Amino acid sequence: METNAAITNAEPEATQRTNALERRLDLAVPIADLDREIEQRLRRISKNVKMPGFRPGKVPATIVKQQYGEQARHEALNDALERVFGETVNTQQLRVAGHPSIEPKTSESSTHIEFSAVFEVYPEIKLGDLKDVNIERPALAVGAAEMESTLTALRKQRVSFEPVDRPAAPGDRVTVDFLGKKDGEPFQGGQASDYHFVIGEGTMLADFESAVAGLRAGEEKSFEMTFPADYSAKDLAGQKVTFSVTVKEVREPVLPEIDADFAKSLGVENGDIDQMTAEIEANLKREVKKRLHGRIKDQVMDALLKANPIDVPNALVDMEIQRLMQAARQDMEQRTGGKMKDFPLQPEWFVDQARRRVSLGLILSEIVKVNELHAKSDQVKAIVDEAAQSYEHPEEVVRWYYAQPQRLAEIEGVAIEDNVVAWALTHARVIDQPVDFDQLMGQKS
Repeated sequence: METNAAITNAEPEATQRTNALERRLDLAVPIADLDREIEQRLRRISKNVKMPGFRPGKVPATIVKQQYGEQARHEALNDALERVFGETVNTQQLRVAGHPSIEPKTSESSTHIEFSAVFEVYPEIKLGDLKDVNIERPALAVGAAEMESTLTALRKQRVSFEPVDRPAAPGDRVTVDFLGKKDGEPFQGGQASDYHFVIGEGTMLADFESAVAGLRAGEEKSFEMTFPADYSAKDLAGQKVTFSVTVKEVREPVLPEIDADFAKSLGVENGDIDQMTAEIEANLKREVKKRLHGRIKDQVMDALLKANPIDVPNALVDMEIQRLMQAARQDMEQRTGGKMKDFPLQPEWFVDQARRRVSLGLILSEIVKVNELHAKSDQVKAIVDEAAQSYEHPEEVVRWYYAQPQRLAEIEGVAIEDNVVAWALTHARVIDQPVDFDQLMGQKS
């Protein structure tokens, strides 16, 4: 089929803009060429078509056309449009984002079938300068204080509670019976027996915990409290209620000693405390490094978005929304054992995240291309090796990554982001800023 005769308004000045990235092209397929293509397809079909009463390849052409004519026309027209559209955008050097929407035009022609193609193109990116951008580089060295804090956190994870004969205090675990009433009547969810919680952990509302603190085992108390205005149960939000509480037991926390048993609980089979300490320190340094890098990477990405404002194709945003929704649904299924697989996710929940991801993807791609920041094999190996060190058998983890190209591709993406971060730090104003350990580790706000 002669596709060059099928293009109308194909010169660059004929490409019309309806928004920043949307383009519209007029396309046409010669009727004579289309008819020839349809006939060729029907002849190929007739060689193999089987019908009752006819030998293979001997079905009359009129019957073949009647049976398969629409199919042949549909396929021939689609192929012709794909070729015409591809040649047109190549001629005009347009980078198409997503899939075009092609609709027939209402105008009539005796020689051509005319169409209108609407599509989006990738934006032209002119990279902005980072010389006036300030980036705070968080700094933290793991020392004795950080090790002590980590050991304390690990001990708290393995805390036991022993009965005490004294008033309950923050940190104690209490066992209580309680009954809540609103306007003199019990309300749903306001009653429990042998319920235990740790005072200060936030399991219960602060006013409830405060009322229980100071009571001994066997003591009772009635008190009024008001639910927060934003409480999840709408019928209780902002409402005043009365609770009656009986404390049945008070237990104080007892942290385990740092001994061989403690080391074994952390996976050190021989119970060697020095080995345990060395492993904790190595893991802690890896985690601190990871979190520091994550913080600075977030700052770099924010700076790149600010320095390079671009329009993004809606088609790419829509595709990213679908990927995010699929990932969210899979995560929900795994967390709930499949119970929430049909949860109705809404696309609008993911718009901002999708737009950010698409914008960063386009900007990073341009930075990598212009500055030749592609991942090197030794970089990929170093990232894999480091990730494997946190596992009991690192060599198996390394083999797992190298077993499939897709897994390595994900690591290559990490390496490319690392290269971009390093590049950005050489072009922006970097200010080293000490960071609080507990805040970095998410142990305080």
